[in-house]
Order: sequence, then C-alpha cells, then structure tokens
Amino acid sequence: MSRTNFDQLLQAGSHFGHLRRKWNPAMAPYIFMERNGIHIIDLNKTVAKVDEAADALKQIAKSGKKILFVATKKQAKEIVAEKASSVNMPYVVERWPGGMLTNFPTIRKAVKKMTNIDKLMNDGTFSNLSKRELLQITRQRAKLEKNLGSISDLTRLPSALFVIDVMKEHIAIKEAQRLGIPVFAIVDTNSDPRLVDYVIPANDDAKDSIDVILTACCSAIAEGLTERKLEKADEKAAAEQAEVAADAKPKRARKTRKEEAPATEQAEAKTEE
Repeated sequence: MSRTNFDQLLQAGSHFGHLRRKWNPAMAPYIFMERNGIHIIDLNKTVAKVDEAADALKQIAKSGKKILFVATKKQAKEIVAEKASSVNMPYVVERWPGGMLTNFPTIRKAVKKMTNIDKLMNDGTFSNLSKRELLQITRQRAKLEKNLGSISDLTRLPSALFVIDVMKEHIAIKEAQRLGIPVFAIVDTNSDPRLVDYVIPANDDAKDSIDVILTACCSAIAEGLTERKLEKADEKAAAEQAEVAADAKPKRARKTRKEEAPATEQAEAKTEE
C-alpha cells in the first residue's frame, strides 16, 4: 500500500514547479508538462519516489541510526521541527553550522559546553557572579540552544540527511557527500537531482506539500522504531528464557547425583563384604 496518494499531493500543490526559465534540465524526467510558463511535476513519479524514500528511512530507523533533517527556509522550519521531534530525530532549522558534519567533534564540544552551562546553573555555581557576567553566559547559552539545541542528542554522525530545498542547503549536502552520508531530499524543478541519493520530486516551497511528504516519511520512521522496539523486546524475552533454562539444567543434574549417591555407597559396602 502506498504511503501517500496522488490526490493528497495534488491538493497540497506538490505538482507546481518553478517558472520554465528557472528549470534545471536534469529534472526533465520528473516533469509532466508546462502550463502558463510553469513546469508541472509528474505526481505519479512523486508517489513512487516517496514510497522508495520512506522504505529506506524505515530501515535506517529500524537499525537504530539517526536521520538529520535540514530545513532553514522560513516556510519549512516549523513543520520540520514538529515532524522530526515526533520521531525523536535531530534537526537543523536555523543557520547550518559550517562543518556540522565534516568537523563534527568541534560541534560536539559546543554542545558539551551548553550542557556544562546548564549543570553549573543548576548546582548554584553561578550564584556568585555579577549580573553582567550572568547575562553574558545566559546570552551565550541562548545562542548555543538556538543553533545546536535540536542536535544535542546527536552523539555520532547521522546515517542520513533529509533536506528541504537542495539549492538552499547546498553546504549541508556537500558535507554529506564528502562523508558518504546518503541524502534524501524534496527536489523542485529548479534543482539538480543528481546531488541527491533519494529524490522526491515536488514543490519545496508550499507548506502543505512539505507537510504531506514529511508525514509519510516520518510515519515510516515511526514504524521502523516500533519494529526495532518489538525485536529488542523479543530478544530480551528469548535471552531471559534461555537464562531460566540454563539455571534449571544444573539443578536437575545435581539432584540426580544426590539420588545416585546412596546406590554407589551400597555397591561399595557389598564389595567390602
């Protein structure tokens, strides 16, 4: 069963591309027609590509790996933050921190700094500081939170990137390519699909279009997480059963030896006689 359908995408305006003069020729396979100087995206291909991307994302989530969502454009920020949070995945909706992936240890240090500020604030260490010093630290903490708060739980490099607007997030995509991290993206008619591993041809400007596609993809991620949880529970139950069985075997063996002991003693007594 398809994760999204033609009608949903049509109602969301996912088929509207950019003006013909702004198009990228590499997007030709995904364009259905031109109407009033605007390219119309083939939604049948969009449906197939959403399903393909969703299945791949499900497997990544099922394996316990992280997917980093990136959308710094105004109309996508709120939707991405909401959808990514719902499946406990990291996201970047403010300015992309240069070297976020290629210089990951430095980013982790900044996140650690933010955590340390929180710790010192909570244990009363900052109570002796002047108002000015406290204000400076609070501002620094707010800045770190704004840029890195959503990735504070990202302890290692993500296994995939999900991008809204290939052109706007070109720095993030370049970093991912350099490290061999697969890129999933909503790609509009003015962008180059060859930069992306999983292309979802659709309108990347309309809120409804972004919402419909992310809902389908995050639903697949949620399924992957649920399956992982169930598998872990099954493994735990199997391990506990094996442990119980292992404990029971030696007990039975000891009991048998005790039962055999009197018989052995009788045999020895007869021999002595």
